[in-house]
Order: sequence, then C-alpha cells, then structure tokens
Amino acid sequence: MSEYHGNVRVGGPVQTHELAQLMITKVAVGPMDNNAYLLRCRLTDEQVLIDAANDAHTLLTVIGSGGISRVITTHRHQDHWQALAEVVAKTGATTIAGRHDAEGIGVPTDVLVDDGDLIEFGRAGLRVVHLVGHTPGSIALLYDDPKGPPHLFTGDSLFPGGVGNTRGDADNFTSLLNDVEAKLFDRLPDETWVYPGHGADTTLGAERPSLPGWRSRGW
Repeated sequence: MSEYHGNVRVGGPVQTHELAQLMITKVAVGPMDNNAYLLRCRLTDEQVLIDAANDAHTLLTVIGSGGISRVITTHRHQDHWQALAEVVAKTGATTIAGRHDAEGIGVPTDVLVDDGDLIEFGRAGLRVVHLVGHTPGSIALLYDDPKGPPHLFTGDSLFPGGVGNTRGDADNFTSLLNDVEAKLFDRLPDETWVYPGHGADTTLGAERPSLPGWRSRGW
C-alpha cells in the first residue's frame, strides 16, 4: 500500500493510514469536498464512520461487507450528514452526535455525547472533545494511539491554517479559538495528527506557531 499522505479528491482513490491497532480510511465526497473517515479496529474488525457527508454509494463501497456499528456526526451543518439516512438504512448503524447539535441534524441521533465521553468500538475508543464556536455542539474525536502519537478528527473546528468559519461573529471566534487552544493545543503533543472535515491533514505542531496570528487577525 502506498504511503499515507491524506490528500484525497472527490472521485479519486481513498487514502488509508495504517496504525498498529487501527485502520483509518479517508475519502472525499460531495460538492463541498467533504472528508469522511472509516475507522476499523484491527483486533476485532469493528468499524465506525465519521461524517456520512454525501454520496452514500461511495461511502457504502468503502465500508464494504463488514458494515459499521456507528456513525458519528461531528456537527450539525448539512454538508456533513447528507448521506446519513441512507447509510443508516443500509447498515443499521447507531447514530452519535454532540448533545448540543443533535437537534439540527436531519436524522435522529441515537446516542448524545458530551465533552470527555468515550465512544468505544472493538478494542479502540474515541474521546469526545466539545468545541464551541463553529456550531454550539461541534465535537472533535481523539484516538490516543497506544503505539504512537494521538490522532484527532476535528470536523470543521480546526484546519491547516486556522480554526473553522465563525461567520464574522467575534464571540464565536473567540470561543472556538479558546477551546481549540485549551482542549487541543494545551493538552496534546505536536506530533498529534489532525484529520479535518475538508481538505488536507496537518499536525498540531505545524499549526501551533500560528496561534497568535490567528487570534490577532480575528478569523
């Protein structure tokens, strides 16, 4: 398998990041180039999907015959759950979302999660990090790899080059940047791999020097 670099495009091949106990498959779907992530526990083969964003056919092809036990939606914006109803109908997966965003998701949420909760699948787990600002209930998902650096799925709260869009709202921007600094940058090492809701991957170390600049520019 080719080396993982995290650069995917709609209609192009997936990228798979092979960790010691987890397989992370990244695929781009839909008109807004959303990233969806399929996670498979290598010890049990149980799978979960992060953001059934669009193009259910592509997502179901990536999921394959093994199915999924859960679909986690990072936040309420429609481009992140357009394929959710069809994926759930075809797989019977349990739906999971942040407590404060579930009401804005067009498919009922089976399990509401809060900051610090652990979503377990197989012998792996994702720690929920509630980040307020892009939406009221956005969540990031942290996989603390026992064999290497942490891996962080940030939805639209953190990208290469800045935090997520807060639409010119100064209070939302300040809230999001404060949360991202306190809950991510202050707690996790530079080696933490970041998988955003759109576009290329990054690391916390690559972004850390830019934090003062983000705050001063206000977006």
